[in-house]
Amino acid sequence: MAGLKIAVQMDPMHSIDITGDSTFALMLEAQSRGHALWHYEVHHMWLNGATLQARVRPVTVQNVPGEHYEFGPEKTVNLAEMDVVLMRQDPPFDMAYITATHLLEHIHPKTLVVNNPAAVRNAPEKLLVTHFPELMPPTLIAWDRGAIRDFRKLHGDIIVKPLFGNGGIGVFRIKPDDENLGSLLDMFFAASREPLMVQRYEPAVRQGDKRIILIDGEPLGALNRVPAEGDSRSNMHAGGRPERTSLTPRELEICARIGPTLKREGLLFTGIDVIGGYLTEINVTSPTGLQQIARFDGVNLAAAIWDKIEAKRA
Repeated sequence: MAGLKIAVQMDPMHSIDITGDSTFALMLEAQSRGHALWHYEVHHMWLNGATLQARVRPVTVQNVPGEHYEFGPEKTVNLAEMDVVLMRQDPPFDMAYITATHLLEHIHPKTLVVNNPAAVRNAPEKLLVTHFPELMPPTLIAWDRGAIRDFRKLHGDIIVKPLFGNGGIGVFRIKPDDENLGSLLDMFFAASREPLMVQRYEPAVRQGDKRIILIDGEPLGALNRVPAEGDSRSNMHAGGRPERTSLTPRELEICARIGPTLKREGLLFTGIDVIGGYLTEINVTSPTGLQQIARFDGVNLAAAIWDKIEAKRA
């Protein structure tokens, strides 16, 4: 199809790791198809009356470390004049993130925002998953310390994590004999008014936490992430080791259950996390894993994503 005008709302270009960044892979693929790219950070966007504007810079990208991008002159544009906006800034999923989704709703779907901003707002990774309790490990979302202590008493070994965190930051394993739960709750609740997510610890995480990429609701690739020795977190940002994998019948069942919901809500690019046959998160804000899967399996998921986007624009 004719070249699209694509604005990429993301973190600073100089800060990304081009060997693993999925947004960078999407930009390379879009450029190879003749689409024009513009870059902006979320705080360079504003709503003026009913017009959503941003200070953008045209950008070209290349897979050369240290020389991976080149900007053209900055200008102010009406984002409604773009064909596609990729909303790819990293969490935390805070009020700034939520506000950005409200602003982007002014242009979607005439300008296709990926993922659908209303669905992103309504489906943060650790909450959308709770609509599929039969697929999850035992899970609690609570402020109440008594409820958290009762959950621990029932399950013994637990994981405690911020509800709107990312990258494994602030994730703690509390073993049955650990005396630090009270202090941990003091620390969390002194820093935030948000509830916590508490889940039963799944020993299967030592064999890996599987990231499965779904594109328009269909599972098209997967990656296993094995925690580093002495760490319960499998996130690659936290030192998890990626390795090649394939999908089990149980994992295909999970994808079949959640896929129609993702497709219906316009969540075109998602990444789910599965530990020992249990669904733990549905990542909708800025999923990762495209480059690692490409290296292991030779599958270009960035191309599959752009195939879907181009079909929707056509």
